[in-house]
Amino acid sequence: MHNIQIKKATLKDLSLLQKISIQTFTETFAAVNTPENINSYITEKLNIEQLTKELKHPSSEFFIAILNNEVVGYLKINFGDAQTEKQDENSLEIHRIYVLQSYHGENIGQQLLDFALQIGHKKQVNYIWLGVWEENHRALKFYKKNGFIEFDKHLFLMGDDQQTDLLMKLKLK
Repeated sequence: MHNIQIKKATLKDLSLLQKISIQTFTETFAAVNTPENINSYITEKLNIEQLTKELKHPSSEFFIAILNNEVVGYLKINFGDAQTEKQDENSLEIHRIYVLQSYHGENIGQQLLDFALQIGHKKQVNYIWLGVWEENHRALKFYKKNGFIEFDKHLFLMGDDQQTDLLMKLKLK
């Protein structure tokens, strides 16, 4: 098990954030989506302008996971009006949590999730929620192991492919 350093991302980290975002997204989904749909998502959601806007949003925070001076993953959380789907004012959304494939199984995702839970407890939210693609069995198993339960679904557009995300939450209070 590796203990990572978790650092809040700022605009100075924009290029690092974009690089880790694109790499982890591609590693996670390229094998099960068309190259066109992967490229469409990266172009739309992981471009410099979009990431800058998200970094500047007062109700969103990015955190970078660092191990031996290497960025190995990241976490994005949203509160209030930054949530991708309005749940309630007293909830926290884990919008993105990704780890480089070469570090899967090294407890880095767990440390990022635990960090998000600590923030949730500090901010005294009622629950933490997230969306997971129904075909991402590894992530679903991980969140279920951590006590998250499914409460709804929504559609997620990956390029021209309509996919179903399962919405899961973990009550904190």
